[in-house]
Amino acid sequence: MCAEERETAAAAMEPVDSVLSIGFYARPAEDAGAVMDQRLSIGAFSRRSRLSMKALRLYERLGVLTPAHVDRSNGYRWYLESQLATARLIGWLRRLDMPLTQVAEVLAATGGQRAELIASYWEAVERRIASQRELAAHLQIRLQGQQRSFAMYAIQEREVPEQTVLTEQRHVYVKDLQHFIGDAVPRLMRAAEEHGGIRGPMFFIYHGEVNEDSDGPVEICVPIDPAGEASGRVATRREPAHLEAYTRLRKAQVQYPQILSAFDAVSEWISSAGRSNDGSPREVYFTDFMAAGLADEVCDVAFPIR
Repeated sequence: MCAEERETAAAAMEPVDSVLSIGFYARPAEDAGAVMDQRLSIGAFSRRSRLSMKALRLYERLGVLTPAHVDRSNGYRWYLESQLATARLIGWLRRLDMPLTQVAEVLAATGGQRAELIASYWEAVERRIASQRELAAHLQIRLQGQQRSFAMYAIQEREVPEQTVLTEQRHVYVKDLQHFIGDAVPRLMRAAEEHGGIRGPMFFIYHGEVNEDSDGPVEICVPIDPAGEASGRVATRREPAHLEAYTRLRKAQVQYPQILSAFDAVSEWISSAGRSNDGSPREVYFTDFMAAGLADEVCDVAFPIR
């Protein structure tokens, strides 16, 4: 029988309503009277912390929670009663499905920093869940085939006036799309300041499909004052006035591939309404995307129509 098996067997023989100890440790205190810190066997510590002995051994191996003492003669582990608070915090964090690497980061931080780390972790979880929720809705629509419904999207029409835009265009596959956007958008926004500032919502035009097998091209457009169109180092052009059909999306919906459902919904509406496309589809971003919350409306998926 190995040391861990002997330790487990010994823990099973301990009375459930008792705590084993082989001594006391003085816990540092602010006043002169030090509090005595009782030493607990792994079995007693497991019961009081509500963490299994298997979990405690794993946390020891990973350096997340180490015993106060390991008996060299038999390998038995002993914990201090003061470690129960840490053990219970670990248990709560694991109930949030926090990975042990991040649990260790929380434990290593101070009180205020711990709260910030937990808030940051949970914000990431909520972003992931919101994205997965929209992806699930997208997949349900796709798998419904001919009977699919786009009732979740409200389609509207609007007149868009002629605009002068700074523009940058590139052939790009979906895996590289975010890199292209992240590279080009700041450059175009800086150039727009040289032309007197941005004069309308930025939009991305998809002149061809962008997916794993098709590379567009994609054109990024930033509206500017027409009077500044001749200056600067970035290409400009006129975007003609047009009527367009569009649907408004929340930030959680603006991810690939779930955003494709919105494009399909507008396209289906155009056909069912007896209209026809009059230009390439686009995403129109009318607010600060990075500052927006997951439930905030940030983007219109639009098609020029006639």
